[in-house]
Amino acid sequence: MAVKNGNELVFCPLGGVGEIGMNFALYGYGPERARKWLIVDVGVTFPDAQLPGVDLVLPDTRFVESQLDNVVGIIITHAHEDHYGALLDLWPRLKKRVWMTPFTAGLLEAKRRYEGGTEVDVEIYRAGERFEIGPFEIEAIAVTHSIPEPVSLAIRTPVGTVIHTGDWKIDPAPTIGPVTDEDRFRAIGDEGVAALICDSTNALRDGESPSEQAVGQGLREVIERASGRVAVTTFSSNVGRIRSIAEAARDAGRQVLVLGSSLKRVINVATELGYLEGLPEFVEEQDYAYIPRENLVILCTGSQGEPRAALAKLARDEMKNLALTPGDTVVYSSRVIPGNEKAILEIKNQLIEQGIKIIEDGDALVHVSGHPRRNELKRMYEWVRPQILVPVHGEAAHLVAQGALGAMSGIPHVAQIRNGDMIRLAPGPAEIIDQVPFGRVFKDGKLIGSEEEVGIRDRRKLSYVGHVAVNVVLDDRYDLAGDPDLVAIGVAKANRSGELMEDVMLSAAIGAIESIPRARRKDLDLVAEAARRAVRGAANDAWGKKPIVTVFVTR
Repeated sequence: MAVKNGNELVFCPLGGVGEIGMNFALYGYGPERARKWLIVDVGVTFPDAQLPGVDLVLPDTRFVESQLDNVVGIIITHAHEDHYGALLDLWPRLKKRVWMTPFTAGLLEAKRRYEGGTEVDVEIYRAGERFEIGPFEIEAIAVTHSIPEPVSLAIRTPVGTVIHTGDWKIDPAPTIGPVTDEDRFRAIGDEGVAALICDSTNALRDGESPSEQAVGQGLREVIERASGRVAVTTFSSNVGRIRSIAEAARDAGRQVLVLGSSLKRVINVATELGYLEGLPEFVEEQDYAYIPRENLVILCTGSQGEPRAALAKLARDEMKNLALTPGDTVVYSSRVIPGNEKAILEIKNQLIEQGIKIIEDGDALVHVSGHPRRNELKRMYEWVRPQILVPVHGEAAHLVAQGALGAMSGIPHVAQIRNGDMIRLAPGPAEIIDQVPFGRVFKDGKLIGSEEEVGIRDRRKLSYVGHVAVNVVLDDRYDLAGDPDLVAIGVAKANRSGELMEDVMLSAAIGAIESIPRARRKDLDLVAEAARRAVRGAANDAWGKKPIVTVFVTR
């Protein structure tokens, strides 16, 4: 179905659908060849062991860059890294005005000063406001999440309204900020909603999430029971949790010491905006020695096992001015992000070896997710009554689970899409109408590029099999002018017989070169390739692995 002027409303995710993290969504309005595009969120995900040396994983924006003349702006729903973390790196490619809340803008500027980068063209908005970006009328709706000022977006166009939930939950008692605005969701539902683009992170979990206030009470009980120091690690951006920890410490007669640069940046921005009013001042590292153990709470980074974060340094006893001692307690007020299990367990074991008590979610109510469980999702469906449900923000299991829940709840159409799918939401039934380029690019030091462009594939090979460099010099008769130089890095030292691997590989290189008729040695590329194959073969025979081999031949 099409309207007479050909105007359509389409949705196309370039990240965050079929994965958790790297959220990047596009809404398009207009006829097929002249759509105006709105970008919602510009997030990152984090590298695993398969991406050695990579700092961040960013969405591939080739498609957006091909449409830049028709991009009307960027809007950020909240300041979590998986929703705004790629903005500083990708904005020089996009250079479109960015709408964000005061807290998100404050964090972005603090991050820019810390990391460097181009100044971003920012327009401030607040929950409850309505404004226009190109042909899209936006209404920001207050929701609760694990960070200040998260919003859902009602995106209105002449052919229909979409609600983009962003990250949300229904928390009747948040520590900071308003509750999720049920009245606005219901009112917009009464107007008619073409599609609900909805967070799927907790779609496999039954029931409802506990409130942040209940977590604050759980933390208070843990801190009051502890006999020694208490170190609490949490996500830096969770200002509500930071406030809960500070209030629990205050009520237990303890002072709070903050460790970790990202935590300090967030606290500075939150303090400027009034989110930490009424709390005692945090103490400095130099005050540590003068505070009795039973009077101290340490708030620190490192909940995901980051090796350079404050908790990891405490676990390794590498902090210059402070340390944990037997009888102290470490509280993990956080969830495990998939992929970080091993690193977190390693730090926990180091702490346990020191005689430190570990408390995590399950031992006490010290953490709650910022995403909706199944009962909360059903309440959103009742409020909004969409014609179409598009599950996003999740892996396949989460997306399919929410889709089944939506269908059981009576939503007329559930659309299962993945990154790169372009789906028409209005007019007419939802339908995938195109596939656009999508993927990942990598921040590697100061550069951003594909696996090939930043050398990840070869680096991955190097991490498994090492590298051998061979320098061959031929004299004027094309005989070897002495033994070649050979340097091996990341290669086994000796074979099973005890022969040095460098000697084994060097002998193979010499044998291969001398077996080439002198007349044919004039082809230096042939000599280099023969030596390379011989070195790899000898290493494989002796070691069972084929290193990367580079041969230089000069005359």
